Amino acid sequence: MVGTYSEYSETRAIVPAAETAASGVSWGAIFAGAAVAATVTLALMVLGTGFGLSIVSPWPGSGAGATTFAVTTAIGLVVIQWVASALGGYVTGRLRTRWTSLHTDEVAFRDTAHGFLAWCVSTLLVVLILGVVTYGAASTGVQATATVASGAAQGATAAAPAAAPADPTGYAIDLLFRPAPNAQAPAAGNTDPRQEVARILANAAAAGSLPAADKSYLAQLVAQRTGLGQADAEKRVDEMTAQVDAAIVKAREAADAARKAGLSTAFAAFLALLIGAFIAAVSASLGGHLRDDRI
Repeated sequence: MVGTYSEYSETRAIVPAAETAASGVSWGAIFAGAAVAATVTLALMVLGTGFGLSIVSPWPGSGAGATTFAVTTAIGLVVIQWVASALGGYVTGRLRTRWTSLHTDEVAFRDTAHGFLAWCVSTLLVVLILGVVTYGAASTGVQATATVASGAAQGATAAAPAAAPADPTGYAIDLLFRPAPNAQAPAAGNTDPRQEVARILANAAAAGSLPAADKSYLAQLVAQRTGLGQADAEKRVDEMTAQVDAAIVKAREAADAARKAGLSTAFAAFLALLIGAFIAAVSASLGGHLRDDRI
């Protein structure tokens, strides 16, 4: 007796679907693609480092600025991720085990997932390698610097025990106390005012301006040490503070430009990683599709 359609549907519903015990992930293909992607990434990074060094010049104003360097770095990261992920994903798709009795959509999904997994593994490998290399270079550099600094400190102590450390404002202070031409400077005391002046300038830099009392005091010191009149001493103090302020502004502008370039590079690196993940997935799907068509 032939059953109804509803009885036939209920009978099919209670029959469990057969499922293979084999894993749907071909780790061999994933690691092979990841190895290709990581190797290509490192090779292109070495090449990109060479191009980056070529735009750096030791001459002032001759090399690339922070913005140009950030843009070229961003483009380089995108290109590296694009090429390496495309090759790694394609190799993963062509080498993975062929799945039978699966729907076309499921095969496409698994190929895409394999490409994404290959990109994940390759990214971790590159980060691990770069971390080990950076740690080794930093350790070697610290040891070499400590050795050189120790020897230099011993030599400096033997040669000049009372030598003072270098001061970035030292040149401006030297100009401040330079004797006036054709002026007989009075005999100076044993106390060197340069360290006191440096502290006054540091306080002015923190406060944003030089207090009137400190300005008058500096003018008196300059007049006593250089033989200048009070008006000329005050003029020299104004020139010195203007020079120090300009140097501070320039340093802050350089630090701000470096900060902005660092932020741009970080966002570019994130974008490059997203592009790499997408390209790896698409390339793996393409490689798997070509493999299935040719078998």
